[in-house]
Amino acid sequence: MDYFVSQLEIVLPVLGVNAIRVPVPKAEPVPEAAESPVFHLRNGKLGVDAMARQIDGEFTMLAGSTVVAEWHGVGKADSTVKAYASYRAQHQRLIADGAIGVEEGRGRVTRSIPFTSPSTAGAVALGRSCNGRREWIADDGATFGHWESRGVE
Repeated sequence: MDYFVSQLEIVLPVLGVNAIRVPVPKAEPVPEAAESPVFHLRNGKLGVDAMARQIDGEFTMLAGSTVVAEWHGVGKADSTVKAYASYRAQHQRLIADGAIGVEEGRGRVTRSIPFTSPSTAGAVALGRSCNGRREWIADDGATFGHWESRGVE
């Protein structure tokens, strides 16, 4: 049973279901310098102004972020069509469960949402595919990918 639950803890968040999330215990306090900065993803044409940060190893889009009201991407290759369908379904689930509220053609994140990757968070925010490691940018101009690989040689 423990194995089954551990597998659910891995699979359900990928599907956008946060029913049995277990906080990761911290062995020791995280130093201030190691705390994730707030990253921004902006697109004026789409009206997107999203904020996110890494919290307990999860890339989390913060409440108050503005995202697209509906997913636009369609894709051309079979693999892209399947990926886009998955992103669209996740976006629709987040709207259905109230994590994203839609008013006047804009989506607003009503509570912080953990994602499995910055690219998935970016895709939900922009309504199209996204390279989250390059498109999420901190106030100092560093990309998420650069911040994530800091100190790695």
